[in-house]
Amino acid sequence: MKLNDFDYNLPKNLIAQQPIKPRDYSRLLILKATRRRVAFKMEHKHFYNIVDYFKKGDVLVLNNSKVFPARLIGKKVGTGGKIEVFLHQKIRGNLWQCLLGGHVRKERLGIEFCCGLKCKVVEDNKDGTWDVKFNKSGEQMMKIVNKIGGTPLPPYIKRKHKKEHDKTNYQTIYADDKKIGSVAAPTAGFHFTPKLIKKLKAKGVQFEYVTLHVGLGTFAPVKVDDITRHKMHAEWVEVRKNVIERIIKAKREGRRIIAVGTTSVRTLESAIKSHPVAHKPLGGCMGWVDIFIYPPFKFKIIDAMITNFHLPKSTLLMLVSAFAGKHNIDKAYKEAIKKKYRFYSYGDAMLIIV
Repeated sequence: MKLNDFDYNLPKNLIAQQPIKPRDYSRLLILKATRRRVAFKMEHKHFYNIVDYFKKGDVLVLNNSKVFPARLIGKKVGTGGKIEVFLHQKIRGNLWQCLLGGHVRKERLGIEFCCGLKCKVVEDNKDGTWDVKFNKSGEQMMKIVNKIGGTPLPPYIKRKHKKEHDKTNYQTIYADDKKIGSVAAPTAGFHFTPKLIKKLKAKGVQFEYVTLHVGLGTFAPVKVDDITRHKMHAEWVEVRKNVIERIIKAKREGRRIIAVGTTSVRTLESAIKSHPVAHKPLGGCMGWVDIFIYPPFKFKIIDAMITNFHLPKSTLLMLVSAFAGKHNIDKAYKEAIKKKYRFYSYGDAMLIIV
């Protein structure tokens, strides 16, 4: 398939700039479809109605990774010019892979922040990222980052001034303090509230948590016309052995596996690769994964997914198109635009059932 096959026109006023409150009052498009053209049905609800689409024994899989304030504003040593350092991924110790804002970016550039934090640009990776060495590491560095860093909102959310409530809004309510590492939020989980989770559990829905630290690669633009040539950036995944075992047990018993967000989908499909449903699991899953899901990918584990509305030409749009069928997603997105759904990170949601 070609890149332009995944393009569509979205009015700018439909790009959500603020989340809906309460979270579960966002709108919900229910898409029931097969990957063939024969069965297709849409319903328009609110997210709190999602309880009605679950049944006892369903397994809901959520990504518990926590976003950290990855945007640091510093001054260039020598000139005092302002520069943004966006922490992308820790390589080792005090060495990080980063994005650098501004026009003057070069190796050996020194940068100073407040609270005694400093860094030096070590290497241009020639892919838009830079290796940067800081003067602090570990808990000492993260303590400063949590104090001075800004919420890593995507560029389509416009802010003239920093808003403190973004630190809580741009985070799922179930993000685990022991699983800090995402530089972008798993946004499909934004719609859940404590009350809604309580209702789902009371209905007999089984909750399972996996971890995928969302990196910038998730949102990196596809720059090749032939999408099969696109290379995903690797992201860190952790799934405990007992979680894999419970999910596979449920699948064998014919119970539905429902993933919250594309990150949970990528985590599950990566983890299950080495643990086929027909065989006994060998252990947990931990490491870097770069799975790229696009039509006609064959899903091994999930039966339904909750997701937001994604950017044109994005790998995330390709993933949901592979799951629901591209023709079905095309129709659903046209309907969502017609009905003025809110798009992207702070926007509305879809429940896709195949």
